[in-house]
Amino acid sequence: MFKLLSKKLTGIGVTLGSFVFCFNLAHSSPIVRIDGSSTVYPITEAVAEDFQIAKRGTVRVTVGISGTGGGFKKFCRGELDIVNASRPITELEMESCRKTGVQYVEMPIAIDALTVVVNPRNTWSRAMTVDELRQFWEPAAQGRINNWNQVNPAWPNERIKLFGPGADSGTFEYFTEAIVGRAKSSRGDFTASEDDNVLVQGVASDMYALGFFGFAYYIENSRRVNAVAIDSGSGGVLPSAHTVKDGSYQPLSRPVFIYVNARSTTKSEVRDFVKFFMDNAVELVSEVKYFPLSLNVYKLNLENMEKNKLGSVFAGQSEVNVNIEEVMKHDARL
Repeated sequence: MFKLLSKKLTGIGVTLGSFVFCFNLAHSSPIVRIDGSSTVYPITEAVAEDFQIAKRGTVRVTVGISGTGGGFKKFCRGELDIVNASRPITELEMESCRKTGVQYVEMPIAIDALTVVVNPRNTWSRAMTVDELRQFWEPAAQGRINNWNQVNPAWPNERIKLFGPGADSGTFEYFTEAIVGRAKSSRGDFTASEDDNVLVQGVASDMYALGFFGFAYYIENSRRVNAVAIDSGSGGVLPSAHTVKDGSYQPLSRPVFIYVNARSTTKSEVRDFVKFFMDNAVELVSEVKYFPLSLNVYKLNLENMEKNKLGSVFAGQSEVNVNIEEVMKHDARL
């Protein structure tokens, strides 16, 4: 099984933060530079590994983790060929790219079931309503909602410890949009990290902890943390391939993306990487425990690159309960 962030690589260059580790590759090899979302990282890293093997070391691919927001900052400065994003590009990021002349092709690549998790010793909140989650996470909860029983009297009179991605994370933005009703609208007194493994460790070590992150990190650590069934009005639903496909896991199913710098599509190594990505997406997305999109979406991504369809169809904001194929028909805007 693919081990997130820990698989041994041979003949591959991988960037983590500001460090680049390169193995047995000529310094003159063309490089595809990728950074951004920690949620999307496992998918792109799996593609990068197989692509470099297929290319027999003639192309290097570096994949970094700086969060969706951090990745877009680099991308809009022209430092990257591709940015990983766990939500659509925002209006502010679009403006940043306009100022620097960076244009891009938007490509949805998978569905992630954003997963709320608790410690395995937690026996009282195996299911939670959207409203209960909102009461814990909304800005007004800071300094006021400190114990579990303040949201549900049946829960223990014990202090809750919250863990979540940091402000640069697209996962944080989507969660607050879906649960609180406004992106980045959250209490501030929680343990934040762009490293999902830190969040896993936090919840796994505290009986009264509550956190959230991408589905793949939950699956990789399902012996250490338990998923919470989300009740959006019709009873608790756990994240799974079935509940994502039938649309019942709401509102925390969301698309994730890569954005390709239009200028970089003139480079053969970037075009080859994107084509390899789309041709192998179903298999590799499934391998790292995310949920693939339809073959038609991957075909449209390649067509959009060939036709130079630039910009975003999401109007600068995340959408909850979105139909990807329908949204992709909209006009794109830079």
